Amino acid sequence: MKLPGKIAIMGGGSWATAIAKIILGQAESINWYMRRDDRIEEFKRLGHNPAYLTSVRFDIKRINFSSDINKVVRESDTLIFVTPSPYLKTHLKKLKTKIKDKFIVTAIKGIVPDENLIVSDYFHKMYGVPEENIAVLAGPCHAEEVALERLSYLTIGCKDIEKAKMFARQLTGQYIKTSVNSDVAGIEYASVLKNVYAIAAGICSGLKYGDNFQAVLVSNAIQEMNRFLNTVHPVDRCTNDSAYLGDLLVTSYSNFSRNRVFGTMIGKGYSVKSAQIEMEMIAEGYYGTKCIKELNKHLHVNMPIVDAVYNILYERISPMIEIKLLTDSFR
Repeated sequence: MKLPGKIAIMGGGSWATAIAKIILGQAESINWYMRRDDRIEEFKRLGHNPAYLTSVRFDIKRINFSSDINKVVRESDTLIFVTPSPYLKTHLKKLKTKIKDKFIVTAIKGIVPDENLIVSDYFHKMYGVPEENIAVLAGPCHAEEVALERLSYLTIGCKDIEKAKMFARQLTGQYIKTSVNSDVAGIEYASVLKNVYAIAAGICSGLKYGDNFQAVLVSNAIQEMNRFLNTVHPVDRCTNDSAYLGDLLVTSYSNFSRNRVFGTMIGKGYSVKSAQIEMEMIAEGYYGTKCIKELNKHLHVNMPIVDAVYNILYERISPMIEIKLLTDSFR
């Protein structure tokens, strides 16, 4: 049994492209919303995304492209949102079609800025989507490895486990294995935090700290994550599972991790602005750091790593000084 109806990809980046590749392994066709008509035309002409994962070829006849978000929403039953969190509100402002009866999947690894809401809460509170109709897609899973068809694992989080299982069947294939989880908020907050910790790992790499220290940093990061999750959303969970610890490890260590790359540049002496310009891609952890810091003003969780990254990125404190202070707090 498969989740009924047409599936739409909402976004045009590398992760959106990877998810489209996965979905088309099972579905006959998909709808695909992209903001730019010129990008759509080039995609159709080339047979691949012209800007991301260009090695992944698509059968264009199986894809219904549109830059009209309302058209795509009207003609789809399952909407997979894969836009960077800072831009989500801009896309949704164009929306005049109700989405409360759709099955919403968020593959966005961030918090909606200004609102300081995880994306599932944003869809529930602002658009009236029932919690049982909202799912989150978690890693550890880099888009680049999906493109290479390397074995990867995805976790689908949903309050309705049966719906999570049905959607998981749309993803499971030769190089994708899936599991399900009901801890939607915990998975989302973990996906935000792992980006912040990956920036910390990158900063330390840029400062020439070695593998020994990186291991201590990440072991402290999972403890910090656990403290935060148990405070913000206290349920029975095991943060050693791949959706939490696994995603943290791959984002902190992999050369595919844009958050680690961003942090490495900061550790080497780049300013935040110059690092962002050179990367040309969004490092979600930059925005996530500020959002988590704001949330923690009310929660008062002990989060020295988040505090250190915030001080470096937003208070312009020297990475060398801030990380030295951090090392003194570790065991």
